[in-house]
Amino acid sequence: MTGQIELNWPPACLTPNAKRRKHWSAYRGPSSKYRADCMWLTRAWLTANGGPSLVGKGLTIQSITFYPPDNRRRDDDGMIGAFKAGRDGVADALGVDDHSFRPTYNFGEPVKGGKIVVTIG
Repeated sequence: MTGQIELNWPPACLTPNAKRRKHWSAYRGPSSKYRADCMWLTRAWLTANGGPSLVGKGLTIQSITFYPPDNRRRDDDGMIGAFKAGRDGVADALGVDDHSFRPTYNFGEPVKGGKIVVTIG
């Protein structure tokens, strides 16, 4: 089974460049919220595509595609780092440890509001 989950663009304070300028407590709340949001969106996808029986059944992230919210220059490692909490949220919903994920990363054209599309399989 393969499917795609659309997730929100991560808050700007979660980018590695923003995080290095602040104390960890400044981004802990947004990080926790983003992780929970991604977990709930993934659970909603699971419910619509087979229910809780899929949790812990070896599903993994196959690819992650970033669609930034605007044309500003962004580097790939910054986008990947900003999505760390989101990736953890997806892993939480799938009931797996994300240490074994080896996704491919793709970078699409900007879309209003930005989004991240995660392919699960």
